[in-house]
Amino acid sequence: MRICRQWLVLALLAGCSVAARGQDAKGIIGQAVQTELAASRDDQSHWLYYEVPSASVTQWVAETSYGNLRRVLRQKGISLSLPAQHRLIDRFIQDSQAQARQRKAGQHDDKQAAEMLRLLPNAFVWTITASNASDTTLHFRPDPDFQPPDWETRVFAAMEGDMMVDNAQHRIVSLKGRLIHDVKFGFGVLGDLKAGGTFDVERRETGNAVWQITETHVHIQGHALLFKNISQNEDDVLSRFQPLPGDISLHQAEIELLKQPE
Repeated sequence: MRICRQWLVLALLAGCSVAARGQDAKGIIGQAVQTELAASRDDQSHWLYYEVPSASVTQWVAETSYGNLRRVLRQKGISLSLPAQHRLIDRFIQDSQAQARQRKAGQHDDKQAAEMLRLLPNAFVWTITASNASDTTLHFRPDPDFQPPDWETRVFAAMEGDMMVDNAQHRIVSLKGRLIHDVKFGFGVLGDLKAGGTFDVERRETGNAVWQITETHVHIQGHALLFKNISQNEDDVLSRFQPLPGDISLHQAEIELLKQPE
């Protein structure tokens, strides 16, 4: 998922007007949003990487135009034999419907992330808290004048936290925050997320102007029947990124996966 990525913060300095500093922060956010949207639209790269999506699972993942192929090394805390790894890989390669479902889910997540990304400049009040030669850190809090357009955005607009942005490339380096108040849907029947829940997303450049999410940590108490694709407790870590050919097939991806160490 390339989820909402820039949150910029301007701390007030003596002698500077609040209005002027607010405009500066919003400009930084607007530029970062446009950079991320353009990068997401133009990025056709595929990658192989090592992933630990939970404490009980480890796997290698190869991205292709047909879907992400996974070589699961450990599942439910149990190491899988090489034949068992082969069976899971081949099951996906032979299941065109599973591939289609995965692509559809990925397209939905990308669209949702892009929509929320576009809301960043207006959904929050931004202030700069720190800046140096390489990056800028900003704080965000909900804008009281912002009206969430849908139920999903109500969760988005209940967050407060900090974002770090790379100054040279205008890319998001990290995003950390928390829910500052409860969010209820259908008087709590359809969803009830508790204040105090936290999230932490870390990113880095893995190739020439290609940035990847390398860590996602989400810990939110409650339930949300509306958002089946959102994990409320997630610790996902990605590493060992390797570029793959843009036209790689599933069978070629399988070969690359099986080259990787267990």
